[in-house]
Amino acid sequence: MSPRTRTPRAAAAGAPWVRTRLRTAPGASLAFALLVLVTAFLAAAFPRSVDRYEGQGLRHDLGAVEPRRGVLEISSPQPGLELPVEVRENAVRGTTLGAVRRDVMARLPDPVRADPEQSAYGLRTTGSIAGSESWFPRPYGLDPQLTYVTQAGLADHATLRTGAWPEVDGKVTMKTREVEGAVTEATAKALHIEAGATVAVPTRGGGTLTVRVTGIVTPKRPEASYWSTEELLRTPSLVPTRGKGSPLYYWTAALLLPPDAAPALLATTAQPEVYWRLAPDGSALSARDVSRLRTAIASLEGGPGLLSVRQVAGDTATVTTDLDEVLAGYDGMRTAIQPVVAVAAVGIGAVAAVVLLMTGGLIAARRRAELSLLRARGASLTGIGGRLLAETAVLAVPAGALGLLLAVLTVDEARFGPAALAAGAVVALVCVALPLRTALLHRRHRAHGERDDLATARPSRRRTVAELTLLVLAAGAVVALRRRGTDAEGGTDLLVSAAPVLVALIAAVVLVRLYPLPLRLALRSVSRLRGAVGFLALARAGRSSAAGTLPLLALLVALTTAAFGGSVLAGVADARDDAAVLATGADARISGQGDAVPLPAELIRAAGKADGVRRAVRVQIEYGVALPPAGSGVEDAKGATLIGVDPEAYAELARGLGLGSFPAGPLKATGARPAQGEPASRDRVVPVIASPSVAERLGDRPRDLESVAGDFKVKVAGTVARTPAITGSSFMIVDASALTHRQTTVLLLTGGHLDAEALRAAAGEAGEHFSVQLRSETREAYVDTPMQNGAERIYLAAIAAGAGYALLAVLLSLLQTAPERTTLLARLRTMGLTSRQGGRLLGFEAMPQAVLAAVGGLLVGRATIALLAPGIDLVHLALSTGPGSGVLAGAPLRTDPWSLVLPAVGVIVLAAAVAGVQAWWTGRRGSITELRAGDSR
Repeated sequence: MSPRTRTPRAAAAGAPWVRTRLRTAPGASLAFALLVLVTAFLAAAFPRSVDRYEGQGLRHDLGAVEPRRGVLEISSPQPGLELPVEVRENAVRGTTLGAVRRDVMARLPDPVRADPEQSAYGLRTTGSIAGSESWFPRPYGLDPQLTYVTQAGLADHATLRTGAWPEVDGKVTMKTREVEGAVTEATAKALHIEAGATVAVPTRGGGTLTVRVTGIVTPKRPEASYWSTEELLRTPSLVPTRGKGSPLYYWTAALLLPPDAAPALLATTAQPEVYWRLAPDGSALSARDVSRLRTAIASLEGGPGLLSVRQVAGDTATVTTDLDEVLAGYDGMRTAIQPVVAVAAVGIGAVAAVVLLMTGGLIAARRRAELSLLRARGASLTGIGGRLLAETAVLAVPAGALGLLLAVLTVDEARFGPAALAAGAVVALVCVALPLRTALLHRRHRAHGERDDLATARPSRRRTVAELTLLVLAAGAVVALRRRGTDAEGGTDLLVSAAPVLVALIAAVVLVRLYPLPLRLALRSVSRLRGAVGFLALARAGRSSAAGTLPLLALLVALTTAAFGGSVLAGVADARDDAAVLATGADARISGQGDAVPLPAELIRAAGKADGVRRAVRVQIEYGVALPPAGSGVEDAKGATLIGVDPEAYAELARGLGLGSFPAGPLKATGARPAQGEPASRDRVVPVIASPSVAERLGDRPRDLESVAGDFKVKVAGTVARTPAITGSSFMIVDASALTHRQTTVLLLTGGHLDAEALRAAAGEAGEHFSVQLRSETREAYVDTPMQNGAERIYLAAIAAGAGYALLAVLLSLLQTAPERTTLLARLRTMGLTSRQGGRLLGFEAMPQAVLAAVGGLLVGRATIALLAPGIDLVHLALSTGPGSGVLAGAPLRTDPWSLVLPAVGVIVLAAAVAGVQAWWTGRRGSITELRAGDSR
């Protein structure tokens, strides 16, 4: 035989098994690879997303902290008086301090790093020196107190506006009696300083050091660490005197000297000290550096790091910073958010795993006849499993690698290791579980047509023991979560995070066991009807496989996860709304400084006429009203807040906001009312609505009350826990008409679309002390950290992925029996079944399981949220900073009806749609085509 005739036969005889199988079903292979790709992408993207938002949150917190709290400040007293004068002078010169800064920065323990651009150093006077020049402003007759600083890098961080940069003439020593300096524009304006002005600084010998102001500068970045660590460098301040009586105010300000002028300050009486302020550089930090960062900061404050710093900065150097408090706050938020996110991750992971197993079941069912034939012809389980493993790996490994690559490209700034492990776990599950399940179905020969009905199956003892074990695990997880919450020492408790999945698993087992009972009752009722479609559909639904726990489990877990995620997002939104309402008291709030400045009548009228304002409620607030002594005779030094209101308007406002609603009738004052400014009778009793603590203090009889608004007796007429006007928990609400000195200090506005510009314009015209606070702007201020945004995005993705996998589970469960239903319709059509009846038949057959999954999902989702709600607090996820961020004691998990109902309805609609499409498609193909295709069972 010639090679030409021999080669094709040899090639055909040696055709690879895997290639042949893939060519046989390219569409199914592509769909399977796509499922693995999407699942691997989600699995790899989750740890990378957590890494990214935690790292961004750390960098955000370090960057958003006030410079005075975020810098590492190294300070040391001036060189000792026992040292030679020349040594002392050289120790404070700019070159020496700059060299020390470089050495200190090189000695910082990893991962602490400093930003050289914003770090500063120099010499400053710790005790203020009074400015005796006559041209200084003295609001209360007190001399301004001045601080002198030789901070390096002034020309790099400021712009010269007037005059010239300060310089040194020759070599400055302690005997130098004149140096140059500069001030910022704000300091020059407040203290009436002009270029060329001189300021005398007293020295120890009785003489003076003259500082000549040669330039006025403007900071380039006033908010940066160079200027804001010590705000006095850029902005002067009015400081009150301490003592009894009304405080007197005086100016404090700073004058900026060249670095090499520092020796001259050693001769002053202000006890100068050297300092190095190192601004932290967090651009390269990630969440996994937090532990090392905390250890390094502790070392710098009082450990080996401090000893290393003292080797170059002096034995008396100290290191102070508030970075440890910043890290503690960051850790608190991360610890609170991690367990909540883990619940969503475990839920979606479980749904994805179940769907992958369902995919294996579908493939096993479709190839059952083929593998049974191979088994009958002598194929071993090992050989079948190996071939299936090769087929699966050829698709799963490239798909998983591509999913990992997409996750790496999509989510940056994260570790590669956890993502690779997650994607590898998906590939391993597919490559092991799929061939193993398919091969084990053929470990023994089965008779053709052997039934496995759900209605007649009897669970084995092993299955009963397994179900009871899962029940115990689920009960233990729920009890643990309710007792200690979602927090666990040493990290997230996976058993607690898996509580929703375990509850859904037990519900699936219970529902599958109870499912035949209502089905039999419905079948008996339908059997009495004249039509055969309903009876046939329910009879076929009862013959569904006893292995139906898997698709039901996928649907229950997906619906529960979607409900949990939706409830988390709804709870976060509700918490932010509640906090915004508590902080504002209405849709808008106009007030003066400390709610103590009376609002002008023009402002009240203008605000009431602004566009969008529906109602303007006037409120008079007085803080710190002394309460009568308690029965023990102990007085409350803090006092309570007196709130004067119009009873009708304020009661309607509180009722509309849901904040301490009360009837207006009991609050209305009776009897003759005092004229404005005239004292009321001390015997007159004014009813008050009080907070519980104040009501307990006042008791049930009239008590005397003294306040700026008037002196009168009060009697508790009711209690409310919260009220719109203030956020505190100690208050009294009175009828404003009963007050002797009536005024409006707060204006609460309600309306749908308030004109913020008009309100702020009216407040600006009334004076600079009045401010406008909008409820909508307060609400937006709570979402300002990457950790919050990242956790919310993960929950949105969890809801979307849960819905997608739930729909896919429905499709897989219907596709598994699609050939059998198609053949059934073809046969029935030869007996006279119409297309409409065929659609009804398939729809009625799919409805019992779809309704079971939907109703079970509703019940399990509701029960899971009710069980887990006591252990979950969303306050850290909802609020970070902003007005009123601390007013909420907690933010409990609440059930979101839409998250429960919409996915459940979607399952029913999808099942009906698939059944209708299949009936329509079968009708188009015709009965002959299906009957000629062979017997598909």
